[in-house]
Amino acid sequence: MLKILLAIVVGLVGAVLLHLIIILSLPHFTGLDAYTRILARGDLNRFHLLAAQPDKAGLSVADPFMHVAVCSFDVDTVPLRLQARGSVPFWSLAIFDSASNEIFSMNDRTSVGGGLDVVIASPIQLTALRKALPEQLAQSILVEMSRPDGYAVVRTLAPRKSFDQAAQAFLQEASCQDFTGR
Repeated sequence: MLKILLAIVVGLVGAVLLHLIIILSLPHFTGLDAYTRILARGDLNRFHLLAAQPDKAGLSVADPFMHVAVCSFDVDTVPLRLQARGSVPFWSLAIFDSASNEIFSMNDRTSVGGGLDVVIASPIQLTALRKALPEQLAQSILVEMSRPDGYAVVRTLAPRKSFDQAAQAFLQEASCQDFTGR
């Protein structure tokens, strides 16, 4: 009797674990994960503004006080530099790998001079950059990516309608470009 009860308990625990694994892996297999949706927005190395209404990839901004831009990238051959400047009450940056694991995050309070200036690179590229750091990267924050592909999300706050124009300009002027050292 004890063996049968043990077999039932083990079977139930196994079934629960299997169902959890399947449910958590569904976005990866259905193509509805964040990275795939951001890739569907268009070109790599370019910020794409999100709207309140879902776009063709299903991306949107639910918070009426936030403005959001996303940029997918690949640092397999060259590092990437993210830059943005402007007068907004708050901005934040989050960098994710292609599996949607957050690699790095920061906001205007933790940046140098209130501006966004981040270089994303592979471990080998980062080592080379650190050996001979170009003067133009003296104030940049260097972020190491173990996977070559990922995406960045920049959010800015517009607590009142009067801030909307500055928030939009901040995101429209943000750059997400390969860094070639020039």
